[in-house]
Amino acid sequence: MKESPRYLMENEEEIDRLEKKTDVRIVHEQALWAGIQPGMRVADIGCGSGITTRALYDLVQPGGEAVGVDMSEERLAFAQSKYGRPGVTFECRNALAPLNGMGLFDFIWVRFFLEYHRSRAFEIVQNLARITKPGGIVCLVDLDYNCLSHFSMPDRLAAALQGVMRKLEQEADFDPHAGIKLYSFLYDLGFEEIDAMLASHHLIFGQLKDVDAFNWTKKIEVAGQGSGYAFSEYSGGYAEFAEEFHAFFSDPRRFTYTPLIACRGRKPLKEEL
Repeated sequence: MKESPRYLMENEEEIDRLEKKTDVRIVHEQALWAGIQPGMRVADIGCGSGITTRALYDLVQPGGEAVGVDMSEERLAFAQSKYGRPGVTFECRNALAPLNGMGLFDFIWVRFFLEYHRSRAFEIVQNLARITKPGGIVCLVDLDYNCLSHFSMPDRLAAALQGVMRKLEQEADFDPHAGIKLYSFLYDLGFEEIDAMLASHHLIFGQLKDVDAFNWTKKIEVAGQGSGYAFSEYSGGYAEFAEEFHAFFSDPRRFTYTPLIACRGRKPLKEEL
């Protein structure tokens, strides 16, 4: 098995970022659209702080079970302490490898995980299909043109953001266009009843909300600075870039959006995947 890359957004405030930016109401809407139902056994892949695992658990009651899967022992300890209860469990597993020994699931949820594994995204979904019950559902949710749609951004700032993304694609296996590929994964695996949904994830205009300020500040600090990009557009390097980005992003004239694509499909009852 290939060595797992370091999580791109790893930082001491990642639990707080995940908790603040996750809107449980939207998670519920997306999962209900995908076909989640009471009584299902659900796997939440890349569960992070556990907030989505608990949200999915609430939708499969009565009689359902939710299992959160993540590679971070720290985040799983937090998840267990805050969200753990009978029927909500967490496992420290490498989701880039086959998840043998976990049993089969009626519903598998993969939200904002594949974008961190550009070269192995299809392999991950293929492995997850193997632990999906015949007739079970896999739901994939990710972003397209991630972090790149802003108006009206200074030319050098736009060029630097594009450069950061290219660097992350090449060296961190990050995929800013993960969302557009999701349908093909389920199609190529022979899933049935495939459906897709397009919505806005980020839609930011006017006065900047505290949660968006915190989320994007951490993105720039952790992913931007950690990308290794030289920021040659700026004589002051990263610090000058970050200062200009924060000034732009705090301007209420700014308009930012990111498309979200969700795809769901049902595993055939008889076909082996």
